[in-house]
Amino acid sequence: MTSTDEALLLETAAKHGVPGPVVRKLMARARPCLYLVPYEEVPESRRENVRPAARTGGLPALPDGVDWPDGREPLVLSVDCAALPHGVLDIELPADGHLLFFTEIEYPPERSAVLHIPAGVRTTEHPASYELGGEVGEIRVYEPRTLYPVAGLTFDGEWEGGPQISEFLDADGGQDALDGFEEAVGDLAFGGHRPGVCVQLGGFCDPWDMAPDTGELVLFAQLAGQAIDYNVFTMNLIVGTRQDIAAREYAGLQYEQQC
Repeated sequence: MTSTDEALLLETAAKHGVPGPVVRKLMARARPCLYLVPYEEVPESRRENVRPAARTGGLPALPDGVDWPDGREPLVLSVDCAALPHGVLDIELPADGHLLFFTEIEYPPERSAVLHIPAGVRTTEHPASYELGGEVGEIRVYEPRTLYPVAGLTFDGEWEGGPQISEFLDADGGQDALDGFEEAVGDLAFGGHRPGVCVQLGGFCDPWDMAPDTGELVLFAQLAGQAIDYNVFTMNLIVGTRQDIAAREYAGLQYEQQC
């Protein structure tokens, strides 16, 4: 946090009645993220240099010899890693190639998968039909939507402080003041009003129930069902250890759906 950033944060905090020590404690527990949103939700101040970096739905482009995951889950997200802003996240994603996310968003997934397709590998778009026991089946294909990356900031919903923090939160209006400050800072980091329905990479999750990014587990990706299909009201959370994420050991990721 630069001195200018700190001055802006303290000014924002003062407007919400949050004292400086509480601000510094909170910012020490903040984590950066990338929101993936449609172009119309990119703040105007960020549109000049933004370029597409992801797509929901569609058919997967896979290398020769690689097929849909065994559970034949739908493709819900494809991320062009080279098109993401670098140096933003505090988790390590591949510098190039594509990440493909296969999972169910309409009901709790029994099996899910994330694949990394390295840059330069020849790929072919795979059809959604398959044959099993002489019967032809169809895998669900969601409408493709192009998404753009915008940096943001998230806060730990379970953060704890010392006596001074507890005293402030216990005071009348303290929690409301802090919630308003968090929202204002999140909007400042995003460059506008943060999207409520989106795909998010990294940062703290924004769960509807208990947060799964606890202990050694950190958020890899969060997918609102409506970001993929307007009629699906679920929150889909993917977490893993920093070590597995950095090593691209995606088989160790954990998937949770909240609704």
